[in-house]
Amino acid sequence: MTLLLVFAAVLLIAVLLSALAHRTVLSTAVVFLGAGFLVGDGVLGLVHVTAQSPVVSSLAELALFAVLFTDGMRVGWTDLRTAWKLPGRALGLGLPLTLLVTAVLAHYVAGLGWVESLLIGAILAPTDPVFAAALVGNDKVPGRLRHLLNVESGVNDGLALPFVVVLLAVVAHEDDLHLVSIGWELLLGIAIGVAVPWIAIRLERTRWFAVSEQYAPLNAVAIGLLVLALGKATHANLFLAAFAAGITVASIGHKERAAFEHFGELIAEIFKLAALLVFGALLAPAFFGDIGWTGWVFAILALVVARPLALWLSFLGSRLGTREQLAAMWFGPKGFASVVYGLLVLASGVAAAQEIFTLVALTIVLSIVLHSSTDIIVARGFDPHLMPAWQQRLETRGRRILRRPDGRRTAADRAGYDPTGTERG
Repeated sequence: MTLLLVFAAVLLIAVLLSALAHRTVLSTAVVFLGAGFLVGDGVLGLVHVTAQSPVVSSLAELALFAVLFTDGMRVGWTDLRTAWKLPGRALGLGLPLTLLVTAVLAHYVAGLGWVESLLIGAILAPTDPVFAAALVGNDKVPGRLRHLLNVESGVNDGLALPFVVVLLAVVAHEDDLHLVSIGWELLLGIAIGVAVPWIAIRLERTRWFAVSEQYAPLNAVAIGLLVLALGKATHANLFLAAFAAGITVASIGHKERAAFEHFGELIAEIFKLAALLVFGALLAPAFFGDIGWTGWVFAILALVVARPLALWLSFLGSRLGTREQLAAMWFGPKGFASVVYGLLVLASGVAAAQEIFTLVALTIVLSIVLHSSTDIIVARGFDPHLMPAWQQRLETRGRRILRRPDGRRTAADRAGYDPTGTERG
């Protein structure tokens, strides 16, 4: 009851400050994380939770299910086919490279074994646009950059999940039979996630059924709940089922997707904020005091080296504008999926579980604070009305460079490169 009371109070405060948060470096995510830290056992002691508390596992499971379902609904096959080049580079090259670079850092800086290091890389590879909301939700930011970050973050949670599950089983020294069982659970999750929404949407389009406008947003909710229930009943992987269901709805149910979009985002947001509050309550002051210097170095390098290096290599030859590329390299915030994946490792009881969770949690905390506090600053850099005079002169000079002496556009200019960050038609 105390946890519910605290969450309700912090949610009200966050809503009242939401307009201010959109204009300043104040972040809703930081508010909930900080509130959880204050009310936890390490400070005020109002909320008593541990990683093994039922509320933690249940909330994390429901929140990640909702997040993956709504993430999948952002990226139907049509979206991927029509604008796949930049997100394809970020996902096909950037994601595995981020995983590998993070693993190298975990091995050589934090001193973990290679399998444990690869597991940390898989946990920290996904990104979350919520912690960079001022960037992805700002019309002044080039549309292709916002699309890149949204599609990438919508897909990479689900793509990283199988690696996390399999690597966790390897770290736990599971036998081959158990690995086969894990593979079956993943495949069954995909099958349920595809079959349930396909059948539900096909039924709706028959002459015997019709959905009223009032109940239209609940259609996708019912699909999601049915996927969740069937996944639990059959012991399928719930998270992959949620991701597959979201993609299926987005691919074949455009009307259902549009009706659910805003409502679904609010549901996922509430779950995320509640989970951040609980996550903050798990982080006592002693947690940060027990981390050695190698842990801090790893967390910093994981943010300022791993993703920037991976995306820089991925975007070579892409003609993506420099400012857009720098923004994409920096805004790879470690999001809620990483929180839950870290909790899964902690609950597994493997030998290195505590060390892995500590490094993951520290990286996520630093990411939330740094990324959600700098998104508004970077977003303003794309607004010509807010640019300082020196930057406007630099952008004007850049546009002239892209022109030939006769005034015609160069090949780079025709390809869509624009140093102002604005998008070409």
